[in-house]
Amino acid sequence: MDQIRVDQQNLPKKERYGIGELLKTIDLKRPTYYDERKRIINKNDKYADVKVVIKEIAEKGKWRGSYIYGYRRIMPLLEKAGYHMAEATLRRLMNELGVQPAMYNRRKNNHYSSYKGTVGKVADNLLNQTFDATSPFTVLHTDVSQVRLGDSTWAYMSVILDQATKEVLAASVSQSSNKLLIMDTLSQLEDNLPNNFNPIIHSDQGWHYQLDYYREKIDSLGLIQSMSRKGNCLDNAPMESFFHLFKVESQPEIKKCKNISQFTQFFNKYVNWYNNDRISNKTKNMSPVDYRTHVLAA
Repeated sequence: MDQIRVDQQNLPKKERYGIGELLKTIDLKRPTYYDERKRIINKNDKYADVKVVIKEIAEKGKWRGSYIYGYRRIMPLLEKAGYHMAEATLRRLMNELGVQPAMYNRRKNNHYSSYKGTVGKVADNLLNQTFDATSPFTVLHTDVSQVRLGDSTWAYMSVILDQATKEVLAASVSQSSNKLLIMDTLSQLEDNLPNNFNPIIHSDQGWHYQLDYYREKIDSLGLIQSMSRKGNCLDNAPMESFFHLFKVESQPEIKKCKNISQFTQFFNKYVNWYNNDRISNKTKNMSPVDYRTHVLAA
């Protein structure tokens, strides 16, 4: 290495040698040179150890090849591992490692509205933007959203989410936002909702949530209906957040889906990853399923 690290700064540009020529002259393989160079650099880097941990955390949070975890989620995990640093330092190191999550424009997401005025019964807003549930199966949220697939058709997603754990308890996909989509989601919830729980289920004022078939089904499940105010998406913020995360974390893959069957398979994989692997600061840096298990066992 000392033979390579010669000072060529004072030599005329035409007399300087490229790294390939130098390596050939001393009969040193290029991979060996770069391995040694990396070792020397790391030896003088006081952040070398913590960079390894940052990289490991970021890799665990990857979804379909993209980094998902920002510095706010990595920071507490670093502190748990015994590393303490300023936010600015962590962000700089993440940038150096190339593990910063991609930034997206929220306005580019396809917004879906099922509001058609008052076509049935509108329930009271029991939450009033109070999203502080800590016990599983006490407050649920539901909504429908849409994405455009690679073949230019629309896919509709109906989801029911637990406010406390962020866990997706039911999710259904269809080419149409109709009664079958909504009822299939409720059937899944019926299978996943433990006995002796009577949670609030909050939605917007979409037409299907106002009709008798929906209200009768949730009543049979012992659910208490709540609805957002007209045209106020913040009243159902947990659902808005989930759909936003799905769309920004999966944009390239959604476009690769050429039909509803491919999208359904992909969406189910995302939900499984989201429930079992994706950590959140709001759930004490645990996945939704781990957090639910932790809370119920306490």
